[in-house]
Amino acid sequence: MERWFEFMGNHPFLFGIWIVLAIMLFSLESKRSGKKIAPQALGLLVNNEQAKLIDIRPAKNFATGHIAGSRNIPFSELKNHLTELQAITTPIVFICDIGMQAGMAVQLIGKPNAMRLEGGITNYQSQGLPLVGSKK
Repeated sequence: MERWFEFMGNHPFLFGIWIVLAIMLFSLESKRSGKKIAPQALGLLVNNEQAKLIDIRPAKNFATGHIAGSRNIPFSELKNHLTELQAITTPIVFICDIGMQAGMAVQLIGKPNAMRLEGGITNYQSQGLPLVGSKK
């Protein structure tokens, strides 16, 4: 840690560039992966705005446990359903394992009402929220 402070003191320009690049990376990544919705807010969005839940995990993962009311369209088949998904006027929430593929799905759909479940199904479960169809 002491060497880190020494580096910052000896190379303020390099350290400044590093900070700027780190901030740019995080802001670009958050914009690129689309809007997020927290697992706790998902129920309100579904109940109040009739949001559609699209689980883009493979069918076998979907069968082992999914969020009630979600529809399975594996990511590999998403392009075949683009017209159908773009016609949906209510919010669309994409769900994957950890949120990465869902971010790509949000970009692919390209609608302002499309978002991804923050942290994916893994975060949803870690919050103690229930899945249906799970075999424990």
